[in-house]
Amino acid sequence: MQDTDMKEKQAAAEAEQEAKQTAENTEAEAAEEAVEEEKEPEVDPKDAKIEELQNRLLRLQADFENFRRRTNTEKEQLSTFVTANVVGKFLKVLDNFERAEASVEKGDNVEAVVEGMKKIRRQFEETFKDLKVVEIEAQDAKFDPNIHEAVMRGHNPELDDEVIDMVFEKGYKLGDKVIRHSKVRVNSND
Repeated sequence: MQDTDMKEKQAAAEAEQEAKQTAENTEAEAAEEAVEEEKEPEVDPKDAKIEELQNRLLRLQADFENFRRRTNTEKEQLSTFVTANVVGKFLKVLDNFERAEASVEKGDNVEAVVEGMKKIRRQFEETFKDLKVVEIEAQDAKFDPNIHEAVMRGHNPELDDEVIDMVFEKGYKLGDKVIRHSKVRVNSND
């Protein structure tokens, strides 16, 4: 029996030794994991959200910059197209002026030159009509600072105050946009 007791004690000692060894190994592994966790800190969810939002912001800024460049390019192209269209309409008028100049230099009939100038003026008016440019009515109208520019005051007892009695330079507008104000003399009976 002594042999059996001894074997049991030895087995118990070995088991205890193994348990100690296992405990030491577990502690060593836990320590290693703790060191690794210290090396690779856990990402805070707030930091992750901040980084995600920063990335989204950068992408949005890049998209906006691309949109702005594209819009500017389209505006320039549209402006060029509109300018070319308007210039094309006035080139016909310029051609007729050049023909009129050549006719004057030849010393042809003065009446024909005057008639040609009237036709050129009508062509100008038609071109303005095509472009939807209209003359601002000013003569004998009530003065409106939104469409008229008063350059003088006149005195005429036959007219009411603030009525335009003379137009020095015609004004024009495109739709509701004034291109050039009418330069006028406004009546004042004071």
